[in-house]
Amino acid sequence: MTVERFEDLEIWKESRMLVGEIYRLTSSDKLNKDFGLKDQIQRASVSIMNNIAEGFERDSNKEFIRFLFFAKGSVGEVRSMLYITLDLNLITKDKFKELYNDSVKLIKKISTLIKYLKTKS
Repeated sequence: MTVERFEDLEIWKESRMLVGEIYRLTSSDKLNKDFGLKDQIQRASVSIMNNIAEGFERDSNKEFIRFLFFAKGSVGEVRSMLYITLDLNLITKDKFKELYNDSVKLIKKISTLIKYLKTKS
């Protein structure tokens, strides 16, 4: 399959779904009142999909790889903040596991794409 637009990328689609999950999570009564945490985890999640999109539009594998590393870092940031929400009892263990697993899968897929793009550089 030829990817013509960033919207065709599975990692972008999955990051978009993660953003939706984070926004639903942060709209809960418990998290909605913690403006700092809410803002930071939302911005980090949005950063994932935006870095994928921006890197893709750079029309260079080298630049795309650079932005994929930024996206990967943002996934790590989201994952770290999920621990904060768990430790403060702002999220259930089941929801934590779900979002944690989604983020780990996304990091693996981003890493796989980076490795592939490095062979094409």
